Amino acid sequence: MTGPAIEPDRPAGGRRTRTSASHTTASGGHPAGDRPAPATAAPIPHPRAAGGAYAPQGPCPSDRASRTDGAGGHTPAEGGAEAVDLSVVIPAYNEEQRLGPTLVAVTRYLAGTGDTWEVIVADDGSTDGTREVGALDHPGVRLVASPRNRGKGHALRLGVAASRGHRVLITDADLSAPIEELERLDKELGEGNAAAIASRSVPGAEIADRQHRVRELLGRAGNFLIRRTAVPGVRDTQCGFKLFEGDRARAAFGAARLDGWGIDVEVLHHFHRAGWPVAEVPVRWSHRPGSKVGPLDYVRVLADLARIRARALRPADLLATVLFLLMSVALYSGRFFDPSHRYLTDSMQDQNQWEWFFAVTADSVAHLRNPLFTDLQGFPDGVNLMANTVMLGLSVPFTPITLLFGPAASLSLCMTLGLAATAGAWYWLIVKRVVRRRTAAFVGASLAAFAPPMVSHANAHPNFVILFMIPLIIDRTLRLATGARVVRDGIVLGLMAAYQVFLGEEPLLLASIGMLLFAAAYGAVRRDVARAAWRPLLKGLLVGGAVCLPLVAYALYWQFAGPQSYRGILHGDNAGNSPLSLLAFAERSLIAGDTEIAGSLSLNPTEQNAFYGWPLVAVAFAIVVRLWEHALVKALAFTAVAAAVLSLGPKVRIPLTDTVYPGPWALLAHRPLFESVIEGRVAMICAPALGMLLALAVDRAAASRNLGTQYIGLLGVTLALLPLIPAPLKSTERVAVPAFLTNGTWKSYVHDGETLVPVPLPDPGAAEALHWQTAAHLRFRLPGGYFNGPWGEQRVGIYGAAPRFTSNMLRDVRYTGVVPVIGKNWRAQAKQDFAYWKAGALVLAPQPNDGALRTVLKELTGREGKWTGGVWVWDLHKGS
Repeated sequence: MTGPAIEPDRPAGGRRTRTSASHTTASGGHPAGDRPAPATAAPIPHPRAAGGAYAPQGPCPSDRASRTDGAGGHTPAEGGAEAVDLSVVIPAYNEEQRLGPTLVAVTRYLAGTGDTWEVIVADDGSTDGTREVGALDHPGVRLVASPRNRGKGHALRLGVAASRGHRVLITDADLSAPIEELERLDKELGEGNAAAIASRSVPGAEIADRQHRVRELLGRAGNFLIRRTAVPGVRDTQCGFKLFEGDRARAAFGAARLDGWGIDVEVLHHFHRAGWPVAEVPVRWSHRPGSKVGPLDYVRVLADLARIRARALRPADLLATVLFLLMSVALYSGRFFDPSHRYLTDSMQDQNQWEWFFAVTADSVAHLRNPLFTDLQGFPDGVNLMANTVMLGLSVPFTPITLLFGPAASLSLCMTLGLAATAGAWYWLIVKRVVRRRTAAFVGASLAAFAPPMVSHANAHPNFVILFMIPLIIDRTLRLATGARVVRDGIVLGLMAAYQVFLGEEPLLLASIGMLLFAAAYGAVRRDVARAAWRPLLKGLLVGGAVCLPLVAYALYWQFAGPQSYRGILHGDNAGNSPLSLLAFAERSLIAGDTEIAGSLSLNPTEQNAFYGWPLVAVAFAIVVRLWEHALVKALAFTAVAAAVLSLGPKVRIPLTDTVYPGPWALLAHRPLFESVIEGRVAMICAPALGMLLALAVDRAAASRNLGTQYIGLLGVTLALLPLIPAPLKSTERVAVPAFLTNGTWKSYVHDGETLVPVPLPDPGAAEALHWQTAAHLRFRLPGGYFNGPWGEQRVGIYGAAPRFTSNMLRDVRYTGVVPVIGKNWRAQAKQDFAYWKAGALVLAPQPNDGALRTVLKELTGREGKWTGGVWVWDLHKGS
């Protein structure tokens, strides 16, 4: 059966929750009422367990025998049983005290309604006198019983399966909601809803006697989880007073499998997935003593929620999730299976840096130190960790893994799972907002998460790989535009944005640019939508900002005004993309990659921010032309083109000429926040936009009845994506940490408050010393390092520590092999710098030009170093 049409309006007195999907069958392929009856247990012999229904307007004979249904399935009406207008199902377990008055109240009320009706008491293996209650003798009351106690869910399945009503009312034995409230529910059912459920949480509800405060709080927390995981939009799923259309109730309860209190959620989840509208109706309600809900039942409901979600997973969704994980593992296969001994070649020094970030965060958490600052690197000035991308949103939760298995394993696992989660989030958004066909959504999400720019950043930048919050933020922003629950969605958006700040601020800024471009284009095309959406959208954004800013204010203050904060960051006059890079193939393209071409069109292997390839650009153009009539296609096309143009930077050089024009990024390049952005990264916005265009094309081609259209469409998408399939990231055997560091020999050279000085000092070009430090569990401090920090009176951001004369000289010798003339001045300067760093020892590991470095150090210190533990060491203490 199909649900009634979905009207845009809402009747007074109730809050309606709807979904857009509809199903022709309600329970796994069998039409409602035609499910094969499962095997049933023998009925309990009991004189009151007899068929029959009271019919005030005339006889309504019944030949149905009472029975227990061991499998909880739907039992069709038997023989000559006639339908009635209303079936009232009351689950009961040890209710001898409360059942009698409830039955009297119910039968008395129903007798005056003028409808045919029946009352079914579903006894769940009571051990008291429930089955002997005198009110069960009423001719309109039937008893169905279970041989043993199995839970409310099992009892309700028995009762609903035995019902014959066009409508089915479920009410608890305590009648906390008076039977007279049926009139309110009945009115909502007559308005086109498939179910009307009593609610204590919507405006208009009247609560006489409240539950204990603790139970109320637990109930609210449970309802929040239920709304988030199973039944969106319903505030109160557990109120025991619900009215259903009869056939749909029998279908939903027949498909249910939970025996406990979670049955309410499972049935409403069934309605939600089937697209059957549910109205939530305010009622009068009063708490009754004698509740059977115990403390452990709240835990059981949580377990039931997990089971509902697990069963609700579509096989296609589960397959997509597994495939995304396998794709991520394949990409990282060179490091994933032995992270402590493998190094991603194209990460340059970033893997050392990110492992250090994870290690120092775990150390700060374990020792309750400030996670926003450390002097373990860049000593004595230290490092402003908030001004660096340490991803506290993940490095903090990953602390146990980092402490147990080391930062290399923690980072590897985080990046692998994070990339898969990002693909899963884009898949979820595309299914929800763009296309319903899972195959099409999988294609689009794969491009969004594994596009060439993402693969390039996968070498070194987890903050640009782990983007699972971005699709969630986009969806929540779109919810604001509908005008429903603006305050609630604004609060959630604020919380999401705050969390994303601790994952990566630059991706959040780029996502904001992308959403702004999309909104401008879509609003220009659909001005009616823009006029209706701008007010709630603005209100929701203001609410989100009011929630987000207090949560991140201190961290942002520390970032921009705290110790070692800086202004902007120097990354060159023009870090934009070449126009050719938008059409070329990335280095890691499995079948079309060219290292030389990709290298000439990018800053380095981790910044290949475009490289979508000319076939994809051509196919995307064809998709836009073919589907131009759709506003979504126009908006996506504008977003992709505008982002690509912005990514060209403030100066755009025309390929194969010396002609340079100012680019639109010049308008933003020196603005606050934008001045630190590597503008070529703006092209990453194109990935999800192109992915959604491909999803639309695949969906349209698959739905076409013309085989030629299907073939051409799917072939075009395939040819566009084949050159973009990435090869696994390059990796190599990791350089071993010298025994001097791993066996603790360094401790006899570096005293408390002193530093170990690697030669040359670690910097963005050579940061292996950070690996030494993490291998020694961060027990010593280092001058120099690889981080972003201030330089000069203007506090301009640079990569690495503020240079000193000695550190610059040692670096030059490392790269040139040229030994300068070391005289009195150099020795005096070196002495000052060693004192500034509070150096306890100089350590030189084998490396290119190490002979020249040994000579320089001998001249500066006046003695030869000592070879120990695989390194040369110069002890700087007096008398050494």
